[in-house]
Amino acid sequence: MIFRNRLLRSAACVVATLGMVQAQRGGNDWMTVGNDVQRSHWIRYDAKISEQTMRKPGFQLLWKMKMNNVARQQQALTSPALLDFYIGYRGFRTLGFFGGSGDTTSGVDTDMGRLEWQTGAGKSMAKPGTAACPGGMTSTITRPTTIVYPMNVGRGQARANPARSGVGEPFEGAVTLKQSAAARPPAPPPPPAPATTAANPRRATAPPSPFAPKAQYVVALTGDGQLHQMYVSNGEAPKAPLPFLKAGAHAVGLTVFDGVAYVATVNGCNGVENGVYAINLETKEVNQWKATGKNIAGATGFAVGPEGEVYAASGNQIVALEETKLKQRAAYTVQESEFVSSPVVFAFDGKNYVAATTADGKVHVVNAADMSSVAVSPVVGKASALASWEDEKKTRWILVPTATNVTALKLTAKGFETGWTSREIPAAMTPIVVNGVVFSAAPGNAKGGKAVLYAIDGMTGKEFWNSGTSITSYVTSGGLAAGGGRVYLSTVDNHQYAFGFFMEI
Repeated sequence: MIFRNRLLRSAACVVATLGMVQAQRGGNDWMTVGNDVQRSHWIRYDAKISEQTMRKPGFQLLWKMKMNNVARQQQALTSPALLDFYIGYRGFRTLGFFGGSGDTTSGVDTDMGRLEWQTGAGKSMAKPGTAACPGGMTSTITRPTTIVYPMNVGRGQARANPARSGVGEPFEGAVTLKQSAAARPPAPPPPPAPATTAANPRRATAPPSPFAPKAQYVVALTGDGQLHQMYVSNGEAPKAPLPFLKAGAHAVGLTVFDGVAYVATVNGCNGVENGVYAINLETKEVNQWKATGKNIAGATGFAVGPEGEVYAASGNQIVALEETKLKQRAAYTVQESEFVSSPVVFAFDGKNYVAATTADGKVHVVNAADMSSVAVSPVVGKASALASWEDEKKTRWILVPTATNVTALKLTAKGFETGWTSREIPAAMTPIVVNGVVFSAAPGNAKGGKAVLYAIDGMTGKEFWNSGTSITSYVTSGGLAAGGGRVYLSTVDNHQYAFGFFMEI
C-alpha cells in the first residue's frame, strides 16, 4: 500500500511541476523553530488538515519511531525542520530532519517513518552537563530560509485566471505556457516592499528563480560549538564545520538566512555570555550582542522581521538589532516587569509588529519601526513563546500558552479583545496553527503523566480531537511542528511521533 501510495503521489507531482519546485524551495515547509523566522508557529495552508477534515474521523497516530540518541539532563530530540517534497538521486522523498541531545542529526522519510541517514558529529558527550547546561545539541536544527512572510495561500483561494496553454515552437517542448503578448494575462502586481529603517536598509534584489539549480542543506549546531552544513539527501557535509560558539554553550533558536546563521545563548553555560550570535557562512565573521538582562527570554531565543532585523527580549526590554552586525538600533522598555517569552513578529494593518509576554502575564505589542507601545493585554498568563496567525477575515490572533490552557487574543485597532480559552491543558506547550486548526499539547511529567496532543478549532477554541493514550511518555524538549498533513511531537525517551491522516489510495 505504501509503495502504491508513493507511485500515485509521484505521478501527481510530475504533473504539478511548479508545485514541486516551490516545495523544494520551502514554499510551505516548516523550515526552522516556529516554522518561519518570525516564529509565527503558523502553517498557512495544508492539503489534508483543516477545520472541515478535523470534524471527521481519521486523524490519528501514523507512526512512532525510536531515534538513536542519548538523552542528556532530560533533553532528547529537537523539533524538526521539514522538506515536504524532495527530488533526489533516490527518487521522491518527504523528509524530516531531527537533532538529538547526543549530537546526532537524523534524516527521516516522514511518509514511511523510516531512517534515511544519521550523522554523529560533535564531541560534547565527554561531559555530563547539568539541567541548566546540558551540553550536546540543544539548538533546533534548521534549513536555510528567507525573511519575507510566507505566502498566504489560504483556504478557498483559486486561480484568478483560467489555465492557458499553447503548442511550443520547435525544440521548445511539446506543450508550453508560451503565449502571445496579447493573449497573455496581465502579470500580478509585485508584493509590497518590506519595511526598512535608516539603520538597516534591505538590499533591492530580484527574487531568485525557483527553477535555478541549488544544493539544499540542513544546518545543525553541536555541543562543541561547531556549525555543520549537511546535504538533505544523505547527511554528507561537503564543507568543514565552522567554529561558532565555545563548547558547552546552551544555544536556542538556530536560524539561517541570507548566508548568515543566528543563535541565542542562555544560562551562561561554560562562561559563554548570554546574547545573540551571528556567523557569516562564507567569511566566518562572528558578531555578538550581549543580553541587557541576566538572560535571553523565552524558548525560541529571538525573532526576525521581514526587513532583516533581529528582535530579542532580555530583562525588561525588547531590542531591535541590525542584521548580521547585531548592533542595537532601538529598544522597548517596561518598568513594572520583565519579559519571559521570545518575541513573535507579524503584520497587521499594513505595519510590522513585535509581541512578547512579561512575568506579570501581560502581552505587549510594539511597533517594529520605532519600538513604541501599541497595546498591552490584560493579565493572561506566563508563556515562553507565542503563536500568531490571521484568519480569512483578516483577524489577527495571538495565542498564549499558559499553565492551564491556551488563550486566544484578538488584536484590533483599539487594542486587545479576548477571543477564546481552550479546555484545560496543563502546562500547555506553545501551540501551532495549521490551516486554521490549533494544536497544543499537555507535556506530561516524570511522575507518570503522559503527553496528550489536542486539536482545537482556531475560531472558537472548541476541541476537535485529542491523542488519548497514544503517547506513552512525556515531553521535555523540542516542540510541535507540522507539514505535509502531519503534526510532529517527540518525547524524553527519544521517540518521535507523527500524527495525521493516512494517505488515500
